[in-house]
Amino acid sequence: MKVLLCGDFTADERSDWLQALSAAMPEAQWLDLEAARQAPASVMAAVVANPPPGSLLGLPALRLIQSLWAGVDRLMADATLPAGVPVARMVDPAMNAAMAQTALWAVLSLHRGFFAYARRQREGQWLQHVQRRADEVRVLVLGQGQMGRTAAQCIEQQGYAVSTWRRNGTPLQPLLSKADIVLNLLPLTEQTRGLLDRDFFAALPPKASVVNLARGAHVVDADLLAALDSGHLRHAVLDVFHVEPLPADHRYWQHPRVTVLPHAAASTDARSAAAVAVANLRAARDGGELMHRVERERGY
Repeated sequence: MKVLLCGDFTADERSDWLQALSAAMPEAQWLDLEAARQAPASVMAAVVANPPPGSLLGLPALRLIQSLWAGVDRLMADATLPAGVPVARMVDPAMNAAMAQTALWAVLSLHRGFFAYARRQREGQWLQHVQRRADEVRVLVLGQGQMGRTAAQCIEQQGYAVSTWRRNGTPLQPLLSKADIVLNLLPLTEQTRGLLDRDFFAALPPKASVVNLARGAHVVDADLLAALDSGHLRHAVLDVFHVEPLPADHRYWQHPRVTVLPHAAASTDARSAAAVAVANLRAARDGGELMHRVERERGY
């Protein structure tokens, strides 16, 4: 089985992925884009990570496009993506666990005031905050996919009052009005782009906090900054941004109520992700059922 491996990799990243995938599926022949172009009719599948637009054209035997990333918004935005070829996103158990750990860290830090304590340390101030119980802190998780469910369960196990929301589910505004912390793990679609806007923040109770671990385009930056500047929002933990790396002159860097992470909440683990990808490659080869297939009309 010949498989194209291509995407937005550094040379070292591609080497690491190739090593993990080859170990998981030694019977496959792994091709780069140049080799695939030399024998396009022999390429049965493509394992990709945000490949350049047009990379997958002209491969008539293609049976599967397997993404190595959980988010497929950039892949699905490629107008040249071959129609009729199944696309599968990555659901990596190790990445889900890592994302849940970061989500729990953010909730704990917001609940217990650890970001404020860090500011007090820089100011040389010894000041204790009133400490609430976890069951008095209401956490709303946006997204009921693998990551959202795993994070919600992890947070709930620590005693927090957790509710969840998905698009086309229950109305969002009543849930926002009761949330102390909102954690965003939604997929990015045209329907969720810019969801965290002025009206969204206004619906939250005063002194609520926001954690965005999904996509930068979910947030209207100017509206978030206005809500923070006014004091309506207590704090924002942001791991993803419209432009990455975050520009050096962006207000988020220096804002006292913003914690910036460099898109590091959870990285795909090549070893566990390779096993997931290879299971789908073998299913495609053998006529089996694919896991985590993308619904093109929904965008994820």
